[in-house]
Amino acid sequence: MTPLLVFSVISVYFVILLVVAKFTSEKATTEVFFTAKRQSPWFVVAFGMIGASLSGITFISVPGEVGNSGFEYFQMVLGYLLGYLVIGGVLMPLYYRLNLVSIYTYLEKRFGFWAYKSGAFFFLLSRTIGASFRLFLVAGVLQMAIFRDWGIPFWITVLITIVLIWVYTFRGGIKTIVWTDTMQTLFMLLAVLVSMLIILNSLDIKLVDLPGVIVSGDKANVFVWEWKEKRNFFKQFFAGAFITIVMTGLDQDMMQKNLTCKNIGEAQKNMFWFSIILVIANLLFLSLGALLYIYSEQNGITIPEKSDDLFPFLALNHFNTLAGVLFVLGITAAAYSSADSALTSLTTSFCIDFLKFGDQPESYKKQTRIKVHVGFSALIFLVIMIFRAINDESVINSLFIAAGYTYGPLLGLYGFGMFTKLYVRDRWIPLICIASPLLSYIFNLNSEAWFQGYKFGFEILILNGLFTFLGLLLVSKRHAQPS
Repeated sequence: MTPLLVFSVISVYFVILLVVAKFTSEKATTEVFFTAKRQSPWFVVAFGMIGASLSGITFISVPGEVGNSGFEYFQMVLGYLLGYLVIGGVLMPLYYRLNLVSIYTYLEKRFGFWAYKSGAFFFLLSRTIGASFRLFLVAGVLQMAIFRDWGIPFWITVLITIVLIWVYTFRGGIKTIVWTDTMQTLFMLLAVLVSMLIILNSLDIKLVDLPGVIVSGDKANVFVWEWKEKRNFFKQFFAGAFITIVMTGLDQDMMQKNLTCKNIGEAQKNMFWFSIILVIANLLFLSLGALLYIYSEQNGITIPEKSDDLFPFLALNHFNTLAGVLFVLGITAAAYSSADSALTSLTTSFCIDFLKFGDQPESYKKQTRIKVHVGFSALIFLVIMIFRAINDESVINSLFIAAGYTYGPLLGLYGFGMFTKLYVRDRWIPLICIASPLLSYIFNLNSEAWFQGYKFGFEILILNGLFTFLGLLLVSKRHAQPS
């Protein structure tokens, strides 16, 4: 594929996004930006959330990771189902009952001012890192496919990527995101399916024979039962469940979409069908990864040193033009369907949780919201450049490692709030939320020496949440202070 063709495909794609944004942002107020007036059809939200959950990281990193760990990632995917059950049955009814816009206002109602600010801060930290990881990935692909040959440096590629998101989200907010995510999910899944069919055709393998081909290969391993290993089944399963709870159920980004449904019944239908489709989609990505390695081996292609580079390398240099075009559309859609909603939710959380939007004039809210939107765009740009300088792992691993440390305090706060009736000395909560990740990091560094060779994996999130829970217990009391 030529850089000009790739550029043309992406340009047409963004014209379509801008058209959707124009229609969904007409007469958009701050309420529309934050909640879409709770009028989103549940099935549209469910389908669009697939793209936001999978993102460009899944699109590239999961197929590439098959070369390192086979299908072992699917152990986490199975845990996702348990996590979504908790979200649909426990968290979403709570959010709808309290009629929340920012889900972190629950912490203020339950504990007080500092709990509320701590929860919102850790969300802003977590989602800024997560969105930066995702955009880092798509910017790298655009750099490889277009801008490197034109002599354009990486930082300009990143800047262009962020500006494009800002342009189509700054007016319509979550209402625009619900509809653009639906379109972007469709492009992403089509890209995966067509890529698989093209590879199968080139290898003269029938679709019905695909499971047998994968099982007979050397990358079909799924379950790891050795308890000391990072990818032990129980570690991965429960890590997947808790990662889902925190990265969806305790995440303003994902919950903001669910809270645009008309009522709790429709939101729960959305969550049920979304979780089923998500498992199937992850199986498709893993199967694609196995095919990419089989294709490389049979054609004598040297596999890139970084596993994240395998899919883009093959799609842009060895597949036919149709596959290359669909790959570009797929990675663009996958990355933007996650990053655009992240930018919107960061703006929402900051405006509501820190600037306390209330009865101010609409003109003030709009001007302030745009400034905050610009500010977070600049922050994400800075984090991407830092991550490019230090990254040495596949992005899917980096994302979950970061989530383990940044979402742990949220897990502990909500767990303590929902499963105990105790109150806490609110002023101590920020200190606890900072100490818990630090303690988790120390345990992670020394686990093999302290626990007979035990290695922490993504379940470090659970330990982090437990430290937060125990810290809250230490400063707890049975009765609230009189107001």
